[in-house]
Amino acid sequence: MIDCSNEIHNFHGDRVKLSEDVRKKLSDQADANERRLKDGLKEADEPAPSHFVLQGSYAMRTTVQHPENDYDIDDGVVFMKESLKGRQGADKTPLDARKMVCDALFDDAFKKKPEVRDNCVRVFYNEGHHVDVPVYRMENPDSDSTLYELASADWKKSNPEAVTEWFQKQLNAKHSSQEKAGHHQMRRMVRLLKKFAISRASWNMPSGFVLTVLTNERYWNFDEREDRAFYNLLKSIKSRLDGSLVVQHPVLAETLTKTNEDACMKELRERLEWAISELEITQTTDSKKQGLKAWRRVFDTDYFDDQIDENISNCSLVIANDEPTAPVQKAGGGRFG
Repeated sequence: MIDCSNEIHNFHGDRVKLSEDVRKKLSDQADANERRLKDGLKEADEPAPSHFVLQGSYAMRTTVQHPENDYDIDDGVVFMKESLKGRQGADKTPLDARKMVCDALFDDAFKKKPEVRDNCVRVFYNEGHHVDVPVYRMENPDSDSTLYELASADWKKSNPEAVTEWFQKQLNAKHSSQEKAGHHQMRRMVRLLKKFAISRASWNMPSGFVLTVLTNERYWNFDEREDRAFYNLLKSIKSRLDGSLVVQHPVLAETLTKTNEDACMKELRERLEWAISELEITQTTDSKKQGLKAWRRVFDTDYFDDQIDENISNCSLVIANDEPTAPVQKAGGGRFG
């Protein structure tokens, strides 16, 4: 396989991984959102939150750069169950709890008002990203049997911290001694797969969480070559999807896919097949230019263009400086004719 490892690694660092500046900005806005919610609840004489739980891709540090800043931060708010009562003393319904949070988050500064969604309240920011606020109620907080319930269509048993803990355990289990502490190739593979999935706006692809679960299923060992590790991951996930399109939730007794024929899962399988075929050239060519052009097509990016042009220029320079080893016949033309 033509070695494009450094180029893929640099692409990940420059165009895929969320910069620390952006992470801090998103974190600051999540903190401001929490303060706004606390103040709004207090003003409305509603119960105060017990605590907040960052979750999802932001908590797992798998968020990827998005061309339109369409970042999704999941910052759940947790209430004690006994505090979520209506005016007559009955338990608040899940919808009432979400409406309560939505009303408390309202701010005249928002161009678009917060919205009550099926499983959360969504707060929109002018830059293009949004904060999703799932609403939970909790029982037995100081025991080993702490119970969380998510305000969905019904109060649904949940555990907002379990997925993040699961992912960290998987990272630790698959971490190689060849990597620095805190650096995990599997996390980079998740980000690259998610970047591939959003590379075309017209694609109908599964959620980032589904891609994360699939990566964990099919990533086994550290490979010193980033390009080879990702290529083999694509092939392994494609083979897995050939057998089944169903994806199980890693910590709950449920599936992440709706059926065994989800349209988005079928498309993922088809797009993986296409990407693998595009990258076949990297298995046989000795040309870095051809290899980088294949990676450019897969990620639909201009990131490698300068390196492709530089590779071409270097090849031209070698030819231009190659002096003849025998006299050139004038009849045939040529530089020395």
